[in-house]
Amino acid sequence: MKKWKFIALCSLIAFVGCDNEQFLDREPTDILQEEQVWENEDLVFSVLADLYNRLPDYQGVENWWEYANFDEAFASNAGDYWRHQNQEYNYDNWGMWDYGLIRDINLFIEKSEAATELSAEARERFLAEGKFLRAMVYFEHVKRMGGVPLILESLEYDYSNDPTYLQHPRAKEHEVYDYVITEMENIKGDLPVGGTRSRATAGAALALKTRAALYAGSIANYGQTTPEVSLPGGEVGIPASMATQYYTTALAAAEELIGMGTYSLYNNDPVASENYTNIFLNKNANPEVILAKDFLVQGRTHGFTIDNIPRSIREENTSSGKMNPSLNLVQSYELLDNSFAQFATKDADGNPIYYDNPMDIFSGRDPRLQGTVIVPGASFRGKQVDIWAGYKLADGSVITSGELGGQAVLPGGSAPQQVVGFDGPINQMEWTAQNGFYLRKYVDTAIGSGQRGTGSAVWLVRFRYAEVLLNAAEAAFELGDMAKAAEYMNLVRRRAGFPTDLSAGEITFERIIHERRVELSFENHILWDYKRWRIAHKVWNGVSTDLTNDPGDALAVSTRVFGLRPYKYYEPGSPNHGKWLFEEFVPAPVFNAHRFRMGNYYSYIGDNVRNNNPLIVRNPNQ
Repeated sequence: MKKWKFIALCSLIAFVGCDNEQFLDREPTDILQEEQVWENEDLVFSVLADLYNRLPDYQGVENWWEYANFDEAFASNAGDYWRHQNQEYNYDNWGMWDYGLIRDINLFIEKSEAATELSAEARERFLAEGKFLRAMVYFEHVKRMGGVPLILESLEYDYSNDPTYLQHPRAKEHEVYDYVITEMENIKGDLPVGGTRSRATAGAALALKTRAALYAGSIANYGQTTPEVSLPGGEVGIPASMATQYYTTALAAAEELIGMGTYSLYNNDPVASENYTNIFLNKNANPEVILAKDFLVQGRTHGFTIDNIPRSIREENTSSGKMNPSLNLVQSYELLDNSFAQFATKDADGNPIYYDNPMDIFSGRDPRLQGTVIVPGASFRGKQVDIWAGYKLADGSVITSGELGGQAVLPGGSAPQQVVGFDGPINQMEWTAQNGFYLRKYVDTAIGSGQRGTGSAVWLVRFRYAEVLLNAAEAAFELGDMAKAAEYMNLVRRRAGFPTDLSAGEITFERIIHERRVELSFENHILWDYKRWRIAHKVWNGVSTDLTNDPGDALAVSTRVFGLRPYKYYEPGSPNHGKWLFEEFVPAPVFNAHRFRMGNYYSYIGDNVRNNNPLIVRNPNQ
């Protein structure tokens, strides 16, 4: 890359001839020369902003469909039903090999080092941010691919017809993690302690350090259970002997961030469920967010709310409700007495349990449930969402309609009346609550955010304080300090609304899994957590089992996305007439079980990469 390109300042003037030869020697007015860029802090920042914008996010508000790849959600969109019908994940799923981005960051770092026209303070910060971004990109590589070549300077081809000097072997997996950890330690002092959440800070460096060390520690620890997921050269797999040091590093980095006093849990709203929702909506006085992709800062918006707003509330007749949180996830939210329980749909004799209000079946649960999911009977933007599947008669038959809000004549009646919700669920009716739920998290409450041409500016949170607390809790647990693990986990649970703390003796590996599952749902963690714990092949094992009857079992098989249908009971004269009952079901498009194979722990390295560089060894089990 010889020049940094920018938007033209004026239209390019075309010409066919000129009598004055000096015309061709004039300085251009529509592009900026490289040296001009590196003399101006604002222009350098525009280059940096482009690099921030290119950070990869496997799941996020710009690609909602990737959230439906596992058991967190059902894709209520005909074009995405295949996600629930392909049994096996491809080996190249969630992979990346982006050395174009690495090169651009290396060039940015080198140019920053040489930019003597900038103030020392600005140059130091730009340099630290470039190194932060490079470490982030390498972290994204290693968690997907294992060890990759560590290229820390821009490479130039000398046109000698011998490119072998440009070919580098894969580093060991632990060497990439070590690079990320060491780089964050080295640059944290060159970054501001606080400030904008859309740029790297000392807190963001520590957040990346604790996350990377925790991942490496988990792979070293739990990789022992999958010895076949390794390579003899160490490109995949981390020695078990390194686990303790990584966990120690993860805990120390988390506690250093906690001790800064810059961040805290968001606790601005009195209603616990709304407080949790607003972590992701409120950009003002939000001490929890450490680093986020803030779209409004970039002068643009995204269509996440357009795609996921409830059907009956959508602002224009385009899409809506494309992602339905799964019953698998919904039943994972504990009762407020710290116990786990299925939803009570039937009594001990197998008879339906009736509820006066559809919300009653969800009462007494972790408030984060309704901060994450719009359940039947809940409201959004001040309007009750209309989720119900029809009327259930005494003989077990159902009167419903294939149209949203459809009408029919009920037994003994004479006039048609509504027999299904304006939000579904209706079998294979896309863009509705096909499985009985809508997503609440990240869905914007601002009027106009559900319209094309306006869109939403809700930020994508990459690091937040609650994750740091859970990282500390997990690292302490793995180091055998159960009291400290309970201390950090209970901080998160108290904010969520739990009145009783967990004791040190109640902190288990399954508790760690559950707490991260519900606190960090739809935040791009589930795949990476299950991979580093080496449980992905156990939970997503390809077997079509029923929904687990033990929500407390974090290792239960969960390969199909389930839903929950609410019905109104119709039997005039019966004490249950007009009440609500519920049935678990599998949405019709879900007819294959997810199967995570050993070869999925690390993504496939493309043939083109290995053909161009014979030093690159394949990943195992592929």
